Amino acid sequence: MDDVLTDEQRMLVDASARFIERTCPLEKVRAQAYTDPAFAGAYRRQAAELGWFAPLVPADLGGGSMSDNAVFDAALVAYHRGRLLQPGPFVGTNVVAYALAVAGTGEHTAKVLPALLSGEASAAWAPAVPSASASVPTGTGRVPGARPWPNRVGGPGNPVSATRSGDGWRLSGRATFVENPGPDGWYLVSAAAEDATATTDGGGGPALVQFLLPADTPGLRVQPLESLDLTRRFVGLEFDGVTVGSTGRLHAADLGDDELIARQLALACVLTAAESVGAMDYELALTVQYAKDRIAFGRPIGSFQALKHVLADASLVLEMSKAITAAAAQRLGEAVGLAGTDVPGRSTDANPAEAGSNLRDYGLEAASMAKAYVGEHGVSLAQNCFQIFGGIGFTWEHDQHLFLRRLTTDAAFFGDPAWHREHLCQLSGI
Repeated sequence: MDDVLTDEQRMLVDASARFIERTCPLEKVRAQAYTDPAFAGAYRRQAAELGWFAPLVPADLGGGSMSDNAVFDAALVAYHRGRLLQPGPFVGTNVVAYALAVAGTGEHTAKVLPALLSGEASAAWAPAVPSASASVPTGTGRVPGARPWPNRVGGPGNPVSATRSGDGWRLSGRATFVENPGPDGWYLVSAAAEDATATTDGGGGPALVQFLLPADTPGLRVQPLESLDLTRRFVGLEFDGVTVGSTGRLHAADLGDDELIARQLALACVLTAAESVGAMDYELALTVQYAKDRIAFGRPIGSFQALKHVLADASLVLEMSKAITAAAAQRLGEAVGLAGTDVPGRSTDANPAEAGSNLRDYGLEAASMAKAYVGEHGVSLAQNCFQIFGGIGFTWEHDQHLFLRRLTTDAAFFGDPAWHREHLCQLSGI
């Protein structure tokens, strides 16, 4: 993904790679060093100095990117994080920072956003997909051409509901498969409003609402979860009538909350796919080197035709994953206004409104394309690498299983491949 970069992007990539290798190599990942609050805090702050959490935030709010496409810059960092299975909610922190920059209150942008950008705190997003009764109907105007999100097993959502309670809101339900930002972190919770017309000012509004909650919110129960992925920590969130004031709600008045959530999902998918591609790249390189070094019947096992085919197929899958993820990052950056206006290949003759709508639609579609393709083929690549390593790859001491665990978890994170294929059909109007 980093073959053609600007000088500034190359500086970001090189500095990030050196930082990862020095601060949190695979040995520390395996030892779960990030579970130590002191280590996690130092890691975040040093990462923040490199600009890891700033690309999706405008400069006037303390952010900034290295190029004219902020999403691609963030994806480059995600790719190198994935190579060495880095811990911590990088994706969640960036998605939440973007949401706060777009729809946060004055308190959010004055207090929480600077903490995220500086690495003093992390954040995670608990997405929600509305039920059929609360789904956004076609033609509402809130999301151009929107249809209800597919509500099925494997989707990115959680059954969290929000009801009006005086001047605030009351949250109920349970969110699972949420990254753990730590005891001092923040959770961005997307919930289905039971009254789809309820807004802070009493007018017509979205079926989805979002709230930013500190991890120590009264009534919020954070339960650690056992995960297949040993490199990250996940939690379940239980909302037992959690009361949130009106200032805790994010409200994208101009963009619309449904559209903002759709963009958040696309950003999360692209960054997760980029981390997966990094893991795929590193794992295949390890496997190829092993195939060169391992001798059987007097010759390297990589010289046997059967294994050549396996490695060639894996290499093709990797290159296609790189291409689709890089393209999705580029197009999504253009679609959500996080890229420069002079984009190569963009027509200047089309109607601006129509061109903007098409660009937005394709950006969201490209994110689901990348998530579905990489999610499915990342697991396949890892399983094929197991076949090359043979028995040693199944041992606890070998790093191979860490990559399979990470790629399998990433495949389900923010929607599995089957969910995104259905989502892609709905985005396309099929």
